Amino acid sequence: MGVTSRMPSGSVRLIDLPVVSDPRGDLTFVEGCNHVPFAIARVYYLYNVPVDAERGGHAHKVLQQVVFALSGSFRLKIDNGLEQSEFWLRNPRQGVLIDRLIWREMDAFSQGAVCMVLASHPYDEADYIRDYDTFLRAVRDSSCL
Repeated sequence: MGVTSRMPSGSVRLIDLPVVSDPRGDLTFVEGCNHVPFAIARVYYLYNVPVDAERGGHAHKVLQQVVFALSGSFRLKIDNGLEQSEFWLRNPRQGVLIDRLIWREMDAFSQGAVCMVLASHPYDEADYIRDYDTFLRAVRDSSCL
């Protein structure tokens, strides 16, 4: 099932990607503006992450992302300023679609885990919110719009 609608800010949801299986193995693909609600402007991946390391610890002002565990597993902790939740990612066909103004942290990486991220915009340090109190103010201010 593709993702076609624009998410309101503060949204998080699981998405499942298609799979083509045959005796040679499985193939999964993702198309921007079809399986994710944005054109993919950047792809990056994390690997060789120590099992006791934490990644993330920020939110974005406009950037949307989809986070996948291509290999191994890790925990994705999500905070929309009002509620916290977590996802254990371990299926390379399933990702978490994260809209703008969502605080995210990742930890509990298994040995050999590979995290791939699809992003709606190129890297821009000005888009990051790296202070949690600043994030909470941004969420509060956006709800007044």
